[in-house]
Amino acid sequence: MLFTHLADDLFRPLASPSRAFNAALLLHLHARVFGDAAEPLRKSELLAAIGDFSVGWSQAEIADDEATPVDPIERRSAVFRRLIEAGWLVERRERYVPVVDFDPDARLLIEELARIERGETRSYGGAVLEVLSALESAIASPGDRSEALRNAAKASRTFLGHLRGLAGAMRKLEERILREPDLSAAFRLYFEEFVERHLVSDYRTLHTRFNPFRFRSGIVREAGRALRDPLTLRALADGNLREGRAADLAAAERMVRTDLVEILSIFEGLDPHLDAVSEVVTRLERRISAALRYRDPRDSARIERAAAALRAVGAGEDDLAGLPLPQISLLRPPIGPPQLTNPRMPRRIIEYEPLPEIDVDPAIEAFIAAKDEFRRRITVTPERIVAYLDARLAQVTALRGSDIAVDDVDAFVVFQRLREIDVLFDGVLRSRYRVARIEGRVSNGWLDCPDFTIERVRAPAARRGAGKAG
Repeated sequence: MLFTHLADDLFRPLASPSRAFNAALLLHLHARVFGDAAEPLRKSELLAAIGDFSVGWSQAEIADDEATPVDPIERRSAVFRRLIEAGWLVERRERYVPVVDFDPDARLLIEELARIERGETRSYGGAVLEVLSALESAIASPGDRSEALRNAAKASRTFLGHLRGLAGAMRKLEERILREPDLSAAFRLYFEEFVERHLVSDYRTLHTRFNPFRFRSGIVREAGRALRDPLTLRALADGNLREGRAADLAAAERMVRTDLVEILSIFEGLDPHLDAVSEVVTRLERRISAALRYRDPRDSARIERAAAALRAVGAGEDDLAGLPLPQISLLRPPIGPPQLTNPRMPRRIIEYEPLPEIDVDPAIEAFIAAKDEFRRRITVTPERIVAYLDARLAQVTALRGSDIAVDDVDAFVVFQRLREIDVLFDGVLRSRYRVARIEGRVSNGWLDCPDFTIERVRAPAARRGAGKAG
């Protein structure tokens, strides 16, 4: 679906020799030039913006080939045509004035690229908190905010994809470091790319006091509670059905259960992904520390000094006086617990309760069915009105409201809306029945209102047939 919606040449500017300039220009146009503007820009304004942006770039960075003009005025027009031909921009005329705007599908792509460029995909806290907030909102008000459950499931999938991406990026960088023959370049990759980009910006957030996984138990608890509550499930399903996200109630309820189970499975199954990330970190730290240890120049006399010290100790305490002071110090532990690296604290196991088998209470089902039946009986539809009037206008052409007998509550629900059928349901019954107000009042023990008449409207063909017969 992605490439059937986008233009065929959309990625051509991003793969050309001037791809760095084109990418920076597109992000600049999206963020600075178009921004939050509701209307398209005039072509002259956009050309001026392209010219201003091109000032800080050289001809070699802007040109795709030798045919790219050197003159700044002609060059900005060439860049503009480049984006038009690739499908990024759309040009049209409004009241004889040429205007330009981003292509709608291309705008969605540039927004995603801008989000990646800003680094928003490397934040754990926002994704986890978004899931918890959306889930709590959906459960607190299931009838009005059922869409929040869909958003929570989507945010969960995004978070899981980000966690998988972190582990994959760490493995890829590990391979680059191990393939690097130059130790200085390998250390630079480790500290600048691995430590600064991944450990500091992402991984270390999992081992801080305010790590985002403190919300994990809340997500599991809320999702499990919603799955065990039939009333919450039914209310969320009703919201999906009412807002048009499902064809029937059964499909809406399956959608709700699927979203809740997906959220539970993601946040209950995070440990293997976190262990994979920890394994990469531990393995790479061990290899870097070993490289640092063996990188120091070897001291060939160290073994002889250690052997001499051991022989002096074995010969007796009197011989220690003749040893130099540095050799005496080798007999004492050079380091102790204060100098040793503290091992990582093991992650606390998150306690959770297993999901029980969901047993539907017959009393709850009966209560829900009774509510549905009550809602059906008090809802007036065009079909109910047509059936009610056709049964009473079968032998007569017109009826007075005061002559219509109201036998039960179901009949009263329809009868009280008969005076409004010319405007009810956007007037769909106006072509079948005509209502007229007359003198008198309706007082039948159910309703006291001005009297009225209802007659069936004849079809045009019926009128022509009656005229010929006369």
